[in-house]
Amino acid sequence: MDRCVIFCAGEFDAPARPLEAGDYVIAADGGLRHTQALGIVPREILGDFDSLGYTPDSALVYPVEKDDTDALLAVRRGLALGYREFLLYGSLDGPRLDHTVANFQTLAFLCARGAWGYLVGRDTLVTVVRDGAITFPSGCRGGISLFCIGPDARGVHIRGLGYSLEDGVLTSDFPLGVSNHFTGQEAVIRVARGSLLVIWDRQAGFPRREETPC
Repeated sequence: MDRCVIFCAGEFDAPARPLEAGDYVIAADGGLRHTQALGIVPREILGDFDSLGYTPDSALVYPVEKDDTDALLAVRRGLALGYREFLLYGSLDGPRLDHTVANFQTLAFLCARGAWGYLVGRDTLVTVVRDGAITFPSGCRGGISLFCIGPDARGVHIRGLGYSLEDGVLTSDFPLGVSNHFTGQEAVIRVARGSLLVIWDRQAGFPRREETPC
């Protein structure tokens, strides 16, 4: 499936997946530096360019005072073009914690619109699972944590990790799902109703998804 690949202005190490011919690459503000370093010509460049420090030719320019972050502007553009899977590089390891939290909410924004995304950091991957499941293949190692994002997450099943859960409830005011770990077995995380923010070690790779479009 073709993806929308967005380069944001935060720190960037290396691609977590090879770019495919059908991937639609958007450089959001300072993310243009990352595409230039990789020798990638983005299909679109957009943002307010307060991070980049200059306005590139043929860029879509937005005011600094706006409701959307540059990452969310790029996500909206990808959704308008029909993409349903998003990879956001430079979205985790920047100097501003508030933008990292905003990117968590951007993942929830995607799920609320029948799409899904991944924040890709140097050592970490993040996604949101809404009314569905993700499955990691056997052989994965490292840590993984789950947090409720939004109203209570109900019907939570965790199998194949160090700590399991059957038909549990995760709430946004108690970190029950923090500091779990892979065991080498196939691992399944399922939520019947609600949304889970899932954070895990990048070495484990990307899971298989089963979600019901909203």
